[in-house]
Amino acid sequence: MRQLTEEETKVVFEKLAGYIGRNISFLVDNKEHPHVFRLQKDRVYYVPENVAKMATAVARPNLMSVGICLGKFTKTGKFRLHITSLSILAQHAKYKIWVKPNGEMPFLYGNHVLKAHVGKMSDDIPEHAGVIIFSMNDNALGFGVSAKSTSESRNLAPTAIVAFRQADIGEYLRDEDTLFT
Repeated sequence: MRQLTEEETKVVFEKLAGYIGRNISFLVDNKEHPHVFRLQKDRVYYVPENVAKMATAVARPNLMSVGICLGKFTKTGKFRLHITSLSILAQHAKYKIWVKPNGEMPFLYGNHVLKAHVGKMSDDIPEHAGVIIFSMNDNALGFGVSAKSTSESRNLAPTAIVAFRQADIGEYLRDEDTLFT
């Protein structure tokens, strides 16, 4: 487990900023509960500082994970967010979309968010911005990218896509057979 390089930090922060904007400062400058970003086997973890110090006593091959996995670096150097980062993204989300109960299951089965399923959405969402998808009970369901801006999506047909799904909590069940084989 090691610290991120300057280039890796830049790539991770750019990806996070797409979903939480300037709220990224709350992740970095939290004086009460200081956290750090660490890299282990191409995966980036958001770790409490005291846990990161204790984890240095564990040999790298023996350390499976520590903290919250935000995502991983691909072989081409791009950063992909994992669904495990949802708890962090949801706390500091800049743009949000709430889906009606009849739209929760289609979203959790891996479909995009349709206009007919939107209960409400944040004002001033630009096109292709990172959004967090919530149920009407404020439970975070996943995240994606807006297909249209808020003003454009008000005039869409009910079957039009409002947000493209990138990850949802249903992945745990859909990918269960591939995770444990």
